[in-house]
Amino acid sequence: MVKTFQAYLPSQCHRTYSCVHCRAHLANHDELISKSFQGSQGRAYLFNSVVNVGCGPAEERVLLTGLHAVADIYCECCKTTLGWKYEHAFESSQKYKEGKFIIELAHMIKDNGWE
Repeated sequence: MVKTFQAYLPSQCHRTYSCVHCRAHLANHDELISKSFQGSQGRAYLFNSVVNVGCGPAEERVLLTGLHAVADIYCECCKTTLGWKYEHAFESSQKYKEGKFIIELAHMIKDNGWE
């Protein structure tokens, strides 16, 4: 049996996003790129980097902005699917998404210092 260790964002990260199901940290607000994305269950945010997230295998999907190779991402703590990671964008205008992460709002909450 493999034990996974949960990462905690530093306490100086005043605004963080956490998994709504188990409260594991997912991302620092400073890593947020855009709030203008659409997931399979509604609105979603694009992040530069995330923590406590595992990746499934990449597969090609036709999304609203064209064909992409994406991998579903899930919370390492509770195993809930959160969104996806962009592995490859086939259109040059979408290349900025490569290596970035989508997390659907339905699966995250704001923690620490939001006003």
